[in-house]
Amino acid sequence: MTVDAHHHVWDLSVRDQDWITGPELRPLRRNFTVADLEPEARAAGVDRTVLVQTVTVTEETPEFLALAAESELIGGVVGWTDLTRPDVADELARLAELPGGAYLRGIRHQVQGEPDPDWLLRPDVRRGLAAVAGAGLVHDLVVLPHQLPACVKAAGGLPELTFVLDHLGKPPIASGTREPWATHVRELAALPNTVCKLSGMVTETGPGTWTADALRPYADTVLDAFGPGRLMFGSDWPVCTLAASYGQVIDVAHELTAALGADEREDLFSGTATRVYGL
Repeated sequence: MTVDAHHHVWDLSVRDQDWITGPELRPLRRNFTVADLEPEARAAGVDRTVLVQTVTVTEETPEFLALAAESELIGGVVGWTDLTRPDVADELARLAELPGGAYLRGIRHQVQGEPDPDWLLRPDVRRGLAAVAGAGLVHDLVVLPHQLPACVKAAGGLPELTFVLDHLGKPPIASGTREPWATHVRELAALPNTVCKLSGMVTETGPGTWTADALRPYADTVLDAFGPGRLMFGSDWPVCTLAASYGQVIDVAHELTAALGADEREDLFSGTATRVYGL
């Protein structure tokens, strides 16, 4: 089995995706549905996926849960709720009781958009993260490199919660720079309650400019830091289509991990996601 641990869908007739701005993102300003994804995923040998939140609105997560309940492809949902609300534990319980609520596997907040680099360390946020752990869910981290030190402190302070680093922590692949990103990633990986997604790399390089050789130092860093048992493949579809097709993304992931043994590849392409998200 192959699991795609990170993709999105959206319908602009339901709500705007206000982050899709400017000419570079214009190709994303259309609807992307599970029906669009499924033939590409099946052709690439993908059996199950994890659907991840895109916008910070309360209505999206219930919609995604209902969608998962109707889909043979989606195995889990990483949704959103306001981690700072005093009743976050009650809200997580409410989501779990909704149609498709059994598919809720994690919570993600757009930390990359928070101006405070220590947002994760705020007392109200920490209380919310503790509630996520109490609900048996994981927390996906979508952050920029300068926010990684706060991730290390947050994960160190909440050993009962599994933190999943999306997109390698968005290293500056286009510039070829690796530090201080690599040091911070290794600090995060030193904590046993952390996992990383091998995802989002092609768009950090740019359309028409990425190559396997350009991505390899970053993939090798997380492979060495986390090991295949704490790495999982994610396509980041449809955002990846800005730079590469679905098939190209999974092909380059296989190329970058070709030196692994069969059991290690199984972990990276299915086992880790299945275990972490309880698929």
